[in-house]
Amino acid sequence: MPVLDKKGFKQLFDSHFQALRNYIYYRCGDAELATDIAQDVFMRIWEKRNNVFETIQMGLLVKMANDMLVSNYRRVKTGQKFRDAIRKINLETVTPEERLIFKELNGRYERALNDLNENERVVFLMNRVDGLKYAEIADQIGISIKAVEKRMSKALTFLRVQLM
Repeated sequence: MPVLDKKGFKQLFDSHFQALRNYIYYRCGDAELATDIAQDVFMRIWEKRNNVFETIQMGLLVKMANDMLVSNYRRVKTGQKFRDAIRKINLETVTPEERLIFKELNGRYERALNDLNENERVVFLMNRVDGLKYAEIADQIGISIKAVEKRMSKALTFLRVQLM
């Protein structure tokens, strides 16, 4: 079977984008999010075009969209929990000593991040800040998942030692 080329991708996009976007919109009720997720699905297809055959079915696109929608929901939900927890902390109840301790710890964290090996820092920030999974990091950097795991382990160990 032939792999997906530029012409085949355009044909796939033109024939399925609107239907996929509508499906996502019906699931989430947010037109902007639906458009973003539909575009992300096709971006993933394009990024992996050398491993994708021309005969992509709508079911695969829907499955990818569902996975992205669930992932987005979890990310939003986690962020909301974090914001709610922060709101519960009344800044007036925080003592000046606690503020100083937090400021010092934050400074140590920033210095520790700067002292990290660049490869380990990149993997750590892609995982913890960007929220990427190890497999996604491995694809973007061009290394194995095991290498990502090892770099992440080294980064966490280094940060743990520096922040103790």
